[in-house]
Amino acid sequence: MAKEKYYYDPNTLSYKRVQVKTSHKIKKTALYLFGVLLTAFIGWIAFSQVFDSPKEKSLIRENENLKMQFSILDKRLNEQQNILDDIAKRDNNIYRLYFEANPIPMEQRKAGFGGVNRYKYLEDYQNSDMLIDVTKKMDVLSKELAIQSKSLDDIVKMAKNKEEMLASIPAIMPVAKENLTRMASGYGMRMHPILKIRKMHEGMDFTAKKGTPIYASGNGKVVKAKRSATYGNVVYIDHGYGYQTRYAHMSKIATKKGKKVKRGDLIGYVGNTGRSVGPHLHYEVHYNGRPVNPIGYYYGNLTPEEFEKLKKASLQEGQSFD
Repeated sequence: MAKEKYYYDPNTLSYKRVQVKTSHKIKKTALYLFGVLLTAFIGWIAFSQVFDSPKEKSLIRENENLKMQFSILDKRLNEQQNILDDIAKRDNNIYRLYFEANPIPMEQRKAGFGGVNRYKYLEDYQNSDMLIDVTKKMDVLSKELAIQSKSLDDIVKMAKNKEEMLASIPAIMPVAKENLTRMASGYGMRMHPILKIRKMHEGMDFTAKKGTPIYASGNGKVVKAKRSATYGNVVYIDHGYGYQTRYAHMSKIATKKGKKVKRGDLIGYVGNTGRSVGPHLHYEVHYNGRPVNPIGYYYGNLTPEEFEKLKKASLQEGQSFD
């Protein structure tokens, strides 16, 4: 309760109570309330600057958790990128090199994305920079994975083709080495036994008893199986990949035109037909339409020592059997 105030009236020589006007009371009360509110507002601002509200504390914790999750995700993306880079290097330097395929340039693997506003929809967020950076890395990683997946599909196809090619290339002697009498004549200039002139001998002659089995030296398709005035009974096999082999002077043909054969399949027997002076097999290897020295195509069933012995015999000058 407010104290009452008095003043001395000299006219009446007495004390009179001070009368406070209502407007003054209202003004004073208003000033008081304003002061209280102002003090409370200043105190609230000062408090909020020093202390966080429960809601703010929750938002801060949530924001820190998001930053930590982004950091973990970014770290794992970098780890996956390193793994993918290692696969890409092996892809270019081992797999594609082995299969004689052109490597994929790193510029193509890591090419960026077009459009300056590609990530505009991620702007105006509290952690926009971090969000955009992680999204970019995910996009680049996804693109590289797609390129690498396609490359591995290509390598699988090349591996199948390589396996087929290795099985098709002539790689064994057409007559078992234990059945040979000797290697009569090699590839090169030789004295012709009938014409008595030096003539290019485009194959190798293997002497063996009449009726000795003759085998296909690689997978392929028989394109000729007939009798020739020069070659006698002869078989041509197309192996694909530019390779063809010829087996001449057979006593009997054991295959037919159009038949698919595998390496080691029986195709005929040693004979003395055509222009020949004794039982033997005349064997030729052609690559891209040209005859080549067959000596390099016996790695499938000869030891290094046997190969060197055969190579030495093939280089000796002498007379061919056809």
